[in-house]
Amino acid sequence: MTAFLAEIFPQVKNDFIVDHLDGENVVMRMRITDSNLRPGGTVSGPSMFALADVAAYVATLARIGREALTVTTGCSMDFMRKPEAGKDLVAKARLLKLGKALSVTDILLFSEGSDKPVARASMTYSIPPKR
Repeated sequence: MTAFLAEIFPQVKNDFIVDHLDGENVVMRMRITDSNLRPGGTVSGPSMFALADVAAYVATLARIGREALTVTTGCSMDFMRKPEAGKDLVAKARLLKLGKALSVTDILLFSEGSDKPVARASMTYSIPPKR
């Protein structure tokens, strides 16, 4: 999966690491750099969204195979607490539903080493029809 992500999204190939992958669960890590920070030294919302989005994408592709044109069609995200400065973000994603046309994934984001979530997201992906 890491090689596939690097192939189709070379611009972010060094940003995300797949720590665990099975048929329903994904654990991913985002390396946090200065480019991910906003004023005040916290991780930006768009960076947290990116990690949640990639984790949902990986969870879906783990089940359907390499379908690069699988796309986000819906997202709801709650930001619950400030991520810890200087730590990577970790996403724990669980595929809740996989149909022919859509998948739904629930994602919790954590600062590395913490058990308190910093954000929660629900992502819906559109799966391209089989040809």
